Amino acid sequence: MPAVALTERRNPATTDIDLMDSLEIARTINNEDKKVALAIEKTLPEIGQAIETVAVAFQKGGRLAYFGAGTSGRLGVLDASECWPTFGVDEGMVCGYIAGGEKALRHSVENAEDSAELGLRDLQHFAPSPKDVIVGISANGGPRYVLSVMEKARELGCKTIGLSLIHI
Repeated sequence: MPAVALTERRNPATTDIDLMDSLEIARTINNEDKKVALAIEKTLPEIGQAIETVAVAFQKGGRLAYFGAGTSGRLGVLDASECWPTFGVDEGMVCGYIAGGEKALRHSVENAEDSAELGLRDLQHFAPSPKDVIVGISANGGPRYVLSVMEKARELGCKTIGLSLIHI
C-alpha cells in the first residue's frame, strides 16, 4: 500500500462531521484547532531561530522568499503580498511563489507541485543571493517544486527554512 500524505488521510475526529449538528461541528473544529497551538509550542525554539535568521538577513540587505504548492503556496503568497503595505518594507523585500504560478492562486494546477523545473524557474526569477532566505512551505514535506528550490537555494549559499507538518 502506498504511503498516504498526512494531509490526505481522514481525520478520525471529523469522519462523521456531516452527521453532526451545527454546535457539534463548531466544537469539533474548535477542538482540532486547539491542537495547532500545542504543536507550535513544541517547536518554539525552531520558530525563534527562523525569526532570527530572517531578521539578520534583513539587517544585511537580504530578502525573504516563500515557495510552496497548493494551499501552502497560497498562504506564502498572501503573507508576502501583505508585508509592504502592513509593515512598510520595500516592495520586493518579501516575495511569494506558488507552484503553477498566478493561475494556481485561484485554481488548482494539477501536477505543478511535482515539477522541479517550475520550482527552479521561479527561483531563477527571484534571483537569490547568499544574503537571502528561502522558505519552503509544504503540508506534507514532499513536493518536488519545493524540494528542488530548497536544494538549489542551499547550493547558492542562501539560508533555508522548511515549514511543514512533517520535517522537510
